[in-house]
Amino acid sequence: MKADRPPSLLARPGQGLLVWWTAIRPRTLSIAATPVIVGSALAWADGSPPAWAVLLATLACALLIQVGTNLHNDVADFERGTDRPDRVGPLRVTAAGWVQPASVRSAARASFGLALVLGLYLVVQGGWPILLAGLASLLAGWSYSGGARPISHTAWGEVFVLVFFGLVAVAGSHWLQHGDAYLDAWLCGATIGLPAAAVLLVNNFRDVENDLRSGRRTLAAHMEDVGSQRAYAAMVLLPFAMVALLALHGRPGVLVAALAIPYAWSLLPRLRRSATGAQLNALLGATARLGLLLGVLLTVGVFL
Repeated sequence: MKADRPPSLLARPGQGLLVWWTAIRPRTLSIAATPVIVGSALAWADGSPPAWAVLLATLACALLIQVGTNLHNDVADFERGTDRPDRVGPLRVTAAGWVQPASVRSAARASFGLALVLGLYLVVQGGWPILLAGLASLLAGWSYSGGARPISHTAWGEVFVLVFFGLVAVAGSHWLQHGDAYLDAWLCGATIGLPAAAVLLVNNFRDVENDLRSGRRTLAAHMEDVGSQRAYAAMVLLPFAMVALLALHGRPGVLVAALAIPYAWSLLPRLRRSATGAQLNALLGATARLGLLLGVLLTVGVFL
């Protein structure tokens, strides 16, 4: 299978902004932004006045941590030899020779550093819970690809995404706007985090052969084809059970999120071993769009 790489990018690797735009993986950024919006909207629906400066700082921190994680993963996988020339997924700038490893590593550190600086403002606003959540998020972003045993090389990657791009992000954003994080915030976090975890599962399912050669034992490698398909179905469909629980907990408006069920159902048969690399890359993007769609519908639903 050949990687689905845009010819225009391959033809013009010398254009700096285009290179760095590719490096930060823009298709993944909605996974960082969506939980911040949902958590904040939930707080506003409960009567808290919007704290716009806090919202913007929270969004910036979430995006910077995501960008830092992506950049660190780009250079770390290249240096470990995980990103081989026959890699099926989207292009990685270090492996392609577009940017020197030291430059990518410096950009990752700068992203984490800026997130830390902005995070100090959020700590002043939200206190010790935000300090703990922020430090844990920064450490997790580095640990995803760093250290002797990176999270990305284990079966815990999807759990990492669910926790930090779902539960912590939504509950933390709600805390910053409302001063607490009760059950509804955690249910919204699970609703958003599960499809984000499914995005990673698709990524690892696509790369499983290369990962096994490189010594990576991801969840997809452990569960093999049928198990991965079942896990994907659970991650895509369980969010609607979370929506039902939210409705039973006094928020019937969130049932508007059921409008996404046909789209979610249509994704299930697309995760199969016979799919090409381009098809799985398309499924990865479609799964990310499911998370974004659920985020939009939840944001509307909490106000209904």
